[in-house]
Amino acid sequence: MAFSTRLISSLRPTLAALHWAASRQCRGLSTPQRSEPSLNLGGIFPPLATPFSPTQEVDYAQLEGNLHRYASIPFRGLVVLGSNGEYPYLAPHERVEVVSCVRRALPRDRLLLAGSGCESTQATIELTVSMAEAGADVALVVTPCYYRGAMTTAALVHHYTEVGDASPIPVMLYNVPANTGLDLPMEAIITLAQHSNIIGIKDSGGDITRMGLMVHKTRQEDFQVLAGSAGFLLASYSVGASGSVCALANVLGDPLCQLDRLCREGQWQEARDLQHRLIEPNTAVTRRFGIPGLKKAMEWFGYYGGPCRAPLAPLSPSQVEELRSTFSANGWL
Repeated sequence: MAFSTRLISSLRPTLAALHWAASRQCRGLSTPQRSEPSLNLGGIFPPLATPFSPTQEVDYAQLEGNLHRYASIPFRGLVVLGSNGEYPYLAPHERVEVVSCVRRALPRDRLLLAGSGCESTQATIELTVSMAEAGADVALVVTPCYYRGAMTTAALVHHYTEVGDASPIPVMLYNVPANTGLDLPMEAIITLAQHSNIIGIKDSGGDITRMGLMVHKTRQEDFQVLAGSAGFLLASYSVGASGSVCALANVLGDPLCQLDRLCREGQWQEARDLQHRLIEPNTAVTRRFGIPGLKKAMEWFGYYGGPCRAPLAPLSPSQVEELRSTFSANGWL
């Protein structure tokens, strides 16, 4: 029995890869081959907020309602189980079910990126396989950080290489030093960009010089850099970023897609004017008020925000007024 269990466990990534390939063919898409270009990640991806009921259970009906509203916005795809999805607060079975729910509702021409990063390499591989089985197109893998002092370049390269080797879907690096306290070293990024199953990075650090260097140093690879915030979207495009995963897209999806279009068309004055109006609202729903602020703002624009899961606390009345004033002062309310 023990031998049988170990055999099944060792075959699980391979079986998942076959299952994923078959499902892609059923959806009318060809299975990515190592020799072909990776998925085009150009465009805007909202990192979905996870809706909770008043009793803090995942509210799948409200999730589907938000997805229905987002369907009319020209997003490139959606990110599920990122930082704004309160990923650390979801149980493993909830994470898989949320991805399955989104996959069922998402138009087939839109990409689904799913967070699968865990602290151990083994757990990350197992969850990445589960995300593939649930219908994810790309695994978004945050840096392990609990033992951040031991997360050297060598350790991180080994971690991501193992995940990339085992994953049945393409892998995207996720660098979010504000949450992890760890900045993925440039040497690691350059090395990992050469892996055939690692197709890009979402970088939320906000250092445009560093982002430009990433683009420059990986230009010979099949590797794309995505900005991790709406606050520096125009600047990131100016140094070669391909797209953006930005929390504010949960609230102002159409304007962000418009900014993406203006940048691609070279209409820099119009893009700059629009970017300026997005900076303060973006700061308000990220660094300033965080996920509770994001969810409150969603409600003003016709989406379900709802409560966060404890220990995240709701905004105070004065904070709500301050948040509303920020959107109003920039012409959004």
